[in-house]
Amino acid sequence: MFLDRVKISIKAGNGGKGSTSFLRNAMTAFGGPDGGEGGKGGDVVFEATSNLNTLYNFQFKKKFVAENGGDGAKKLQTGANGKDEVIFVPCGTVLIDPESNKIIADLHEDGMRFVALKGGKGGHGNAYYKSSVNQAPHYSQMGEMTSQREVILELKTIADVGLVGFPNAGKSTLLSCISNANPKIANYPFTTLYPNLGVCAVKGQTFVVADIPGLIEGASEGQGLGHYFLKHVERVRLILHLVDISESDGRDFIEDFKIINSELSAYSQQLGKTPQIVVLSKIDLLDEDTLKEKEERFKKEIGGEYIKISGATMQGIEELKNRTLQKLSTLPKKKAIEVEETDFDKRDNDSIKISRLDNGAFVVEGGRIDNFIRGVVLSDNRSFAYFQNRLKEMGIIDMLKERGLKNGDSVQIKDIVFEYSE
Repeated sequence: MFLDRVKISIKAGNGGKGSTSFLRNAMTAFGGPDGGEGGKGGDVVFEATSNLNTLYNFQFKKKFVAENGGDGAKKLQTGANGKDEVIFVPCGTVLIDPESNKIIADLHEDGMRFVALKGGKGGHGNAYYKSSVNQAPHYSQMGEMTSQREVILELKTIADVGLVGFPNAGKSTLLSCISNANPKIANYPFTTLYPNLGVCAVKGQTFVVADIPGLIEGASEGQGLGHYFLKHVERVRLILHLVDISESDGRDFIEDFKIINSELSAYSQQLGKTPQIVVLSKIDLLDEDTLKEKEERFKKEIGGEYIKISGATMQGIEELKNRTLQKLSTLPKKKAIEVEETDFDKRDNDSIKISRLDNGAFVVEGGRIDNFIRGVVLSDNRSFAYFQNRLKEMGIIDMLKERGLKNGDSVQIKDIVFEYSE
């Protein structure tokens, strides 16, 4: 099964929590705080590989989670960093943020990597909080929690040459003639249901050819199978445009040529400008006079260069291979997709949101709250005093008063619930 677009969920590892510990050994009965830091959570990393040519594996696994950071320990031991979750994708895979529909990465070369989500920071151990006025802190910090995100993977085939044309124009036959590929070939429309790739060797050099599923009129607007695969021809440097000059399917070969070019341009202006070699196929099905008559019509109504071939008799195949290699030598590699700078892993560290429950209790939440609440321990007086002071310093108490906070009202911040009193 060929799969070229899939949505998956990813999550970086949470940071490990800091340790609350005090030095105790045979020589020291009441030592100072020695709780270590929590380890960093693992990142989520995408890596392109030439060993894959489809997103089929993601049909079965769609959730990827990096390892959490290890917890800190006594004797100032830092927790282990979580292992990264490395997700291998085929070369040519584009990552899309489903919320904004923006491209966040284009992994077009073997070995390219993209860190989509960074692991959470580890929490501080109690040794971090030791000060001249707080010699024995009995609290530590929780690790940073990360959020689950969704990302769309879309495969845009990497090839030098793309074969395009109507169904039954002879693309699969040509691919089998010029390369090492063995595509399915039959005399009915849409034999090719997904792009086939082949490597063509000419004069000691090679290039990659992609047989793109047959296009029909309206493909750029979603008609037929071609719409789903037009993206696979976007990256090619050269198009071999096959036209069935024998008109074996009863269509006019001139109209076929015009329709395909119209669909390419409608899908993408850049694609419409991609250099082409026109290939008049299935010439073995015509007698000499009829072939000459059709060639004259092509020259008159379309013009330009073309090559005549027959996959059945191999006529013109070597000429086409040599012409293709010569043309490719003059064409630069297609540039990667321009990715607008965006922070897919942007974290909310500033927001403060206040709401009120039906029972009258106030609820305070937001990224700024999540960030500082990690170090609050209700059972420790100094920690809770710090918590109360920070509420005032951050202006949260004033914000609550503006919303009608009075003595005796309940306030909920994460798992902490307290009664307000001036």
